[in-house]
Amino acid sequence: MLFPFTVQAHPHSWIDLKTEIEGSQNQITGLKMSWTFDAMTSAYMLDGEDLSTENKAKTMQKVAASVMQNMIAEHYFTYFYDGETPIKYSLARRGVLTQNRTKLTLDFVLPLSKPKILDGNPLKLLIFEPSYYVDMSWQKKGDIQLSPDLAKHCSLELIEPKPTSEQMSYAMSLPADADPDNALGQLFTQTVLITCSENKG
Repeated sequence: MLFPFTVQAHPHSWIDLKTEIEGSQNQITGLKMSWTFDAMTSAYMLDGEDLSTENKAKTMQKVAASVMQNMIAEHYFTYFYDGETPIKYSLARRGVLTQNRTKLTLDFVLPLSKPKILDGNPLKLLIFEPSYYVDMSWQKKGDIQLSPDLAKHCSLELIEPKPTSEQMSYAMSLPADADPDNALGQLFTQTVLITCSENKG
């Protein structure tokens, strides 16, 4: 677990997302991610690590590799669909961790296992931690971008979640050590709807 805090109420950690949907002509090839962790989570991730000037770069590489490895079992918290059919991806690559003041940012690329040919069907992208221990969100629509080629014939819509007051109260009542409710995260997650005109070129 990357985020073991003992604060009351979910969520306990926050990640600001930036995503570029990569591709060209009539296909999507992958997702370029930039995730910025809140200050408390960032401090925890570096707790006990050697941050001396001569070793900091190596430490950041080690922590990045550890986070990337841990996310494999969680499917990188990323859910990409064509209708109800999941779009599969390969192992993430180019994981780089950087620090800006009190916050860490993890950049990586998540390639699709094979290019997704655009046939006019809308696609859905969600990024969330299932138990809502961690809040993962795009702060504004501009935090999701299309590659220049895709932008010529695709559009994006950022749909905000609409949890009920009862669902919000339930999440707020959960302590950090509660058994995970893996249905919770999806209630609070945004959805990116990607619509592309069919491109024969």
